[in-house]
Amino acid sequence: MNSTSASAKAPPTPETSVGDSWEELVTVALLGTERRTPPGWAPGREAPMTLLDAAAAGTLRRRAGLRPAGAAARPEPTARDPRPALPPAASRRLAMLLTDRPGTGGGGRRGAAPDLMELLPQWLTLANERGFAAPPKALPALLDAARGRTDLRPAALAFAGPRALWLARLNPDWRFALRSTPGRGAALPGPGETERVQQLWQEGLFAERVALLGALRTQEPAAARELLATTWATERAEDRLMFLDSLRTRLCAADEPFLERALADRSRNVRATAAELLSALPGSALAARMADRAGSCVAVDRTQKTPTIVVEAPHECDTSMERDGVVPKAPAGRGERSWWLGQLVEAAPLATWERRLGGRTPGEIVSLPVTDDWRGELHAAWCRAAVRQRDSGWSRALLGAPSAPEAGGPGAVSLAERSKLLATLDSAERAGWVAGFIATHGLSEAFQLLGVCAVPWAAPLGRAVVDALNIARDAGSYPWSFSGVMGLAERCLDPAEAVRLEGLTAIPDEPENASPGAGGYWAEAFQRLVTTLRLRAAMSAELTPP
Repeated sequence: MNSTSASAKAPPTPETSVGDSWEELVTVALLGTERRTPPGWAPGREAPMTLLDAAAAGTLRRRAGLRPAGAAARPEPTARDPRPALPPAASRRLAMLLTDRPGTGGGGRRGAAPDLMELLPQWLTLANERGFAAPPKALPALLDAARGRTDLRPAALAFAGPRALWLARLNPDWRFALRSTPGRGAALPGPGETERVQQLWQEGLFAERVALLGALRTQEPAAARELLATTWATERAEDRLMFLDSLRTRLCAADEPFLERALADRSRNVRATAAELLSALPGSALAARMADRAGSCVAVDRTQKTPTIVVEAPHECDTSMERDGVVPKAPAGRGERSWWLGQLVEAAPLATWERRLGGRTPGEIVSLPVTDDWRGELHAAWCRAAVRQRDSGWSRALLGAPSAPEAGGPGAVSLAERSKLLATLDSAERAGWVAGFIATHGLSEAFQLLGVCAVPWAAPLGRAVVDALNIARDAGSYPWSFSGVMGLAERCLDPAEAVRLEGLTAIPDEPENASPGAGGYWAEAFQRLVTTLRLRAAMSAELTPP
């Protein structure tokens, strides 16, 4: 575009729409003055300066010509939070946790200062357990923190209370609080409020209906199931799947007829979920059918000198097996027969095997040899069954002794499976098993197992972790390969262990074969651990009511 054509563009006259001239300025700014000449440009002037001058004048014109709008209605006051106020010391601590973030800067070394943001979830859990209300002035920072960390949201919103929902309606950045709260902050109707229940179920948004069904299932399982049955045939397949999943809560034998009908659903995923739920009911007809199928594939050969389990995997997957949830197509790299066998064994009640395999206990069954390399497949399926049926006896047998020479145990084939089996045990037994495992195998394979242990760690487990860290330090290696375990220890060790750890904060004498400077790095890591444990003890004391 030449200067002649540009000069032909006159500045806006009183008849020219201010909105049109402003849109022209925006267009020029987006395209650039090299591609589009700004309005009012004259030869000898720099086009960018002309654009900025015109934008300044246009801004003033728009503001001067703005007509005052009518006053908006004042928002309704927030609901009162009946919980007691946070103690002053705890309130100051919360402000520190929300604003100070040591350890999040660049660089590989964290130093000896604790990572406060990693302590915020634990602080929120303590505050919620003790029933305190959030200080109003802390709510914006708390909501900002929850916005950036989804793992904080449940505890943060529970602590923030009704004021958080009130604020979320006024700030789009905090709308996640409404989406994360059943009924978008409105109280859900109870089982006795039949009309409100029906209205919300028929007219509510999908998230509201899921929340309603979940709440009813917790209080009145039968009422929730009957409500779902009223619209089941007209629901979309993806919605049926989500609604069906809510029946996991308080699953019982009375759910079996509904789940049996769901086995004939049009959606494969719905059928698979219904079959999974039925297999978790040992007395269900599906469990009995699966037990018969699996029992025909697995038996004990008593003709050999040592009783041995023999396996004859299914040769086909018929329509009745598909209806009961067996997926016919095997994943890539997996044999069809072993794939079908695993599904049958996983869905069969574990009590089946004690009856079918000569009245043996789970430990005795797991210790039997298995022919033709079927041992791994069979034991892996029993692992999945023990987790699904929450059978601690079978979990113990499959885990084996923590001091066993092979870290994999007799039945578990991965750390993930061992973690799932441990989750079926009570917290004390779980901690004792992991402590024994660490004492034998060290920390290199223990990180995932530690993640399923209750917090704070029981004394035997805490001692095992500290002893293993001390052994690693004495070996002269750098502590960085144990940073994950050290981070867990900061959050999970009992704060009372700080006294015992004090002796490890000094820089030790380094052996000849030690990595250069490793002792100093270990001392720094233990200093951070001790400081964090003492901070956690102070947090707990500040949240203790007088």
